[in-house]
Amino acid sequence: MASSSLFQSPPLFSLQPKTHTPLKPHFFAIKASAQSTPSASQPTPPQPIVSKPRRPADENIRDEARRNNPTHSHRFSAKYVPFNADPSSSTESYSLDEIVYRSQSGGLLDVQHDMDALKNYDGKYWRDLFDSRVGKTTWPYGSGVWSKKEWVLPEIDSDDIVSAFEGNSNLFWAERFGKQFLGMSELWVKHCGISHTGSFKDLGMTVLVSQVNRLRKMNRPVVGVGCASTGDTSAALSAYCASAGIPSIVFLPANRISIAQLVQPIANGAFVLSLDTDFDGCMHLIREVTSELPIYLANSLNSLRLEGQKTAAIEILQQFDWEVPDWVIVPGGNLGNIYAFYKGFHMCKELGLVDRIPRLVCAQAANANPLYLHYKSGWKEFKSIKANTTFASAIQIGDPVSIDRAVYALKNSNGIVEEATEEELMDAMAQADSTGMFICPHTGVALTALIKLRKSGVIGPTDRTVVVSTAHGLKFTQSKIDYHSKDIKDIACRFANPPVHVKADFGSVMDVLKKYLLSKAPKY
Repeated sequence: MASSSLFQSPPLFSLQPKTHTPLKPHFFAIKASAQSTPSASQPTPPQPIVSKPRRPADENIRDEARRNNPTHSHRFSAKYVPFNADPSSSTESYSLDEIVYRSQSGGLLDVQHDMDALKNYDGKYWRDLFDSRVGKTTWPYGSGVWSKKEWVLPEIDSDDIVSAFEGNSNLFWAERFGKQFLGMSELWVKHCGISHTGSFKDLGMTVLVSQVNRLRKMNRPVVGVGCASTGDTSAALSAYCASAGIPSIVFLPANRISIAQLVQPIANGAFVLSLDTDFDGCMHLIREVTSELPIYLANSLNSLRLEGQKTAAIEILQQFDWEVPDWVIVPGGNLGNIYAFYKGFHMCKELGLVDRIPRLVCAQAANANPLYLHYKSGWKEFKSIKANTTFASAIQIGDPVSIDRAVYALKNSNGIVEEATEEELMDAMAQADSTGMFICPHTGVALTALIKLRKSGVIGPTDRTVVVSTAHGLKFTQSKIDYHSKDIKDIACRFANPPVHVKADFGSVMDVLKKYLLSKAPKY
């Protein structure tokens, strides 16, 4: 048996910035010398996590973080700027501590990091630093989001962070589905739904609620946090606000989300308003309300959430040992997530962690496909639509807030947009489940896009492809029940697997089992 890590030498990292003297972890004894104190021009960078003695029994992980990291000394920073503005002509910017959602012209905002400061450290430094934090319980770096803190909210105090150690989700090799249905050897599914509240929305909400926690401590006029939601956003918001003791307000479209999604904000104590409208109507109302009341807007119009969501892209690269996949397929509704993935991949390339980015595919339900129609028109003038009902309810959005972000991401990644009909997405979900997965309808949309691109030859048999699964299948059990009961109008449910009703006697059971086993026996 290997000896305890407490008695092993610390791992050897080459974590020096390009022009810096060697660095030592903060708990090593350091002799007084000219090199032991960083100069004014050379701040101490973040250190890798290495083996250390257990903290005192009366100290929790927040206390430990407070003791080891009393001040920020790295000089990393970020600010709001107008999205895609020309840096040579635009001087508009805002502190992240300001409550602002739109630029002066009414356009979207983006979080811009001080890339020059981050570039003081090379790609190997960042790879090693991020890798050193994976799987640890050191606050707040045990989170897949906050393990990249310097790239997310670099100036927030760790004591203000609200985290459930989200992220670090499974990257699953879908071996049987890839081989059996697609003839692929490198199909992977990034299970973002294996998270605190069961969806990828946790990645962004930990960032937004942490910043709200900071603003409230600064006595800014924020009483609560509000969102319009098709389900998953409200679940994440209510959970993180409950953890921090912050009131949450949720606008939901009545009778349009699953019971599993509805019960989450209720259980977490949110103030839930069920409105007789669709998501777009809820979104319009929450924007009006937050402009009049001290309620902080939590929808993806707020670009802070995208800072957390982009870490899923960085995680994918980490999980492939910093090798870049060929394709990443993301379901799209309000369209912030496709941009978040682009931003994560692009930052890794710009800072030297990788040398390219994957091609992105945004997959939409045909019943809510404004981006797909825009793409098929050759990116002519965008037109919102009235979204029709879809089993992929979280992306049932006809007027997406982040349309400009999505178009930018797709154009800059040589991206593609595909769509899935209701029958296609439900069949894809059933096929995936039959190979051991248990996916949500939105992942069925992404798999349908993959099936179409594979059949057309756009995606090759050996292309390393990642499908992003955005929510846990347990949130959508009713859709699966309806499918396997063949109880969906105008859908054949070709892969339904209903239970077989048999008399409770030995002979009847034996007859049925023999017939089943014969149908499954190998045919030589």
